[in-house]
Amino acid sequence: MNIFDHYRQRYEAAKDEEFTLQEFLTICRQDRSAYANAAERLLMAIGEPVMVDTALEPRLSRLFSNRVIARYPAFEEFYGMEDAIEQIVSYLKHAAQGLEEKKQILYLLGPVGGGKSSLAERLKALMQRVPIYVLSANGERSPVNDHPLCLFNPQEDAQILQKEYGIPTRYLGTIMSPWAAKRLHEFGGDITKFRVVKVWPSILEQVAIAKTEPGDENNQDISALVGKVDIRKLEHYAQNDPDAYGYSGALCRANQGLWSSSRCLKRRLRCCIRC
Repeated sequence: MNIFDHYRQRYEAAKDEEFTLQEFLTICRQDRSAYANAAERLLMAIGEPVMVDTALEPRLSRLFSNRVIARYPAFEEFYGMEDAIEQIVSYLKHAAQGLEEKKQILYLLGPVGGGKSSLAERLKALMQRVPIYVLSANGERSPVNDHPLCLFNPQEDAQILQKEYGIPTRYLGTIMSPWAAKRLHEFGGDITKFRVVKVWPSILEQVAIAKTEPGDENNQDISALVGKVDIRKLEHYAQNDPDAYGYSGALCRANQGLWSSSRCLKRRLRCCIRC
């Protein structure tokens, strides 16, 4: 296989695939990554560690006090950062289990040149290895990457989904976006009219991966994170219509994925709240 065939094959493999909602639920029965959260998918991409007994190597024994350390092949280029990487993996494991870390933000704190940005970039690269499943309606993909399970009620549907498709109850309960809620009303509550698209996260296209850069303190606002009303759409939609909103914020794009920002503690996001 030459380079051109290899490139074309990789491009074709990364194309979006569309399924019906029934087909998606069947996939969930066979592949747990279809309903896994972002932390779980990132752990899948990181893989299992290689345990190293530093007592057997004189150089490592002085650095790690004869401890047994875990080294991850996904971070093999990060020398001397085993403890920091292990803390990140521990955070992801707890978040994957639905514990308190699921609601917390991972903050990398350290000196200049300590490898914080390199670690963040590696995590984003790893996030691209496992696909996500996103709701679609009328040929339009959800702008905030709504997961198909957001359509189901954990109190009403959990037992059926657990029995028929093996989906644990804790994966239900995600609130659907205003975009999905509007389509649900348009379909008259018929969720079979929704489609599900298998999408590969992408740094280049900002699919499930986003980054906000530090800007001028005097002119940056919260819209960089959550988006804002699109003035061009007000000709066709009311101001409070979900379709009049521009879901261009980093948090919208990074749903089901990874969002990163640098120098957060040195910046202030100013927003005005009117009562």
